[in-house]
Amino acid sequence: MGPSHVLGTELYLGELQGTIGRPQRLSFTQFPEVSLVTTYSASNGVTDSAASGTALATGSKTRNGRIGVDADGNEVYSIAHYAKEHGMSVGVATTVCINHATPSAFYAHNLSRNNYNEIAQWMLVAGYDFYAGGDAKCSNEEREELYSRAQQQGYTIARGYSNYLQVAEDADKMILYQSNVATEIPYTIDRNEDDLTLAQITSAGIDFLSGKSEKGFFMMVEGGKIDYASHSDDAATMMQEVLDFDAAVQVAVDFYNEHKEETLIIVTADHETGGLVLGYNPYYTLNLKALETQKVSVDRLKEILAAMGSTTWGDVADVIRENVGVEICEEHAADEAVVMTESLAGELAAKAIYTIDRNAMLSWASGNHSGSFVPLYAIGNGADAFDGVIDNTDIPRIIAEVAGITQDSEE
Repeated sequence: MGPSHVLGTELYLGELQGTIGRPQRLSFTQFPEVSLVTTYSASNGVTDSAASGTALATGSKTRNGRIGVDADGNEVYSIAHYAKEHGMSVGVATTVCINHATPSAFYAHNLSRNNYNEIAQWMLVAGYDFYAGGDAKCSNEEREELYSRAQQQGYTIARGYSNYLQVAEDADKMILYQSNVATEIPYTIDRNEDDLTLAQITSAGIDFLSGKSEKGFFMMVEGGKIDYASHSDDAATMMQEVLDFDAAVQVAVDFYNEHKEETLIIVTADHETGGLVLGYNPYYTLNLKALETQKVSVDRLKEILAAMGSTTWGDVADVIRENVGVEICEEHAADEAVVMTESLAGELAAKAIYTIDRNAMLSWASGNHSGSFVPLYAIGNGADAFDGVIDNTDIPRIIAEVAGITQDSEE
């Protein structure tokens, strides 16, 4: 989530209201303290999520691809780890798989972010009070074994927010997953009513953790699918994810308003994805309201198209028009037959999203990360310590100082 992701979402909301500007600001852009954060890793000017997650969590730079270890491969421990040692209750949550790079940097140690099953085991070693998000990414057999071990160690596994509300009162430690087995929560734009939202996860986490310790709690909440949508250069889906993230931040703000003297909220990103540019033509204009016609993510559009099988170009055009609001099949006769393979579906879906993004006057530098600054917004006790241009490794150090968390673990 880079500066253009944030500003673009606010300008989009403005255009929907018929104005140019920011009449409807996101909750976190109203925070009193704002910084710019550098994100380079120990090995690259452009970081990956493993290295940036490790920096955010531990205050140590590392090489791209590494989780919870420094550049030499030595284990380093996160602010969440030290908060737990300090007697605080601790939670880690995300909208992607719980053993993905960023969340796992707060509890795991591994030389490769791709060792998903090994990383998942660290959840139980860390023993945090609350985990939430998509199921662990690993084989079905490995996942079932993880569930069994977790339950043996006192974790209650809830599936969906309603189930959480039913079991939370009697739970000692909690793992909250999507209602169905899935390694990620669906995009906001594709979501069904019974799918978890990040706001529900945040509400559950605050509810569960706030009563667990007299010393308070630490929780890391990641809107991880902002990154996913940006890897797909899918602006409408990304903006809906930013809004979903903002709704989760508002839950935290509501808690802060009742506990102002003892609460610190920090909103930032581990890196920018996509090199998003607001504007690409010589006319100095935006048309962000065009994104309103997109009803599904590029991933969901690909699934819809692939499921068509043997069809006609006219039907394909109808599906794209209905779901995205653009025309891309004019070069084919409406009654011309076509077999919709997965490859062709992916190509057409990407072209449709590219078309609507260009209609909105947006452009992307790539489908990958960039090395640009990311913003940081802070409110609450100690927020004024975040000022100017800082590095991502400064963030956990400042949190530790503000919260009085000593980093003198025996490990």
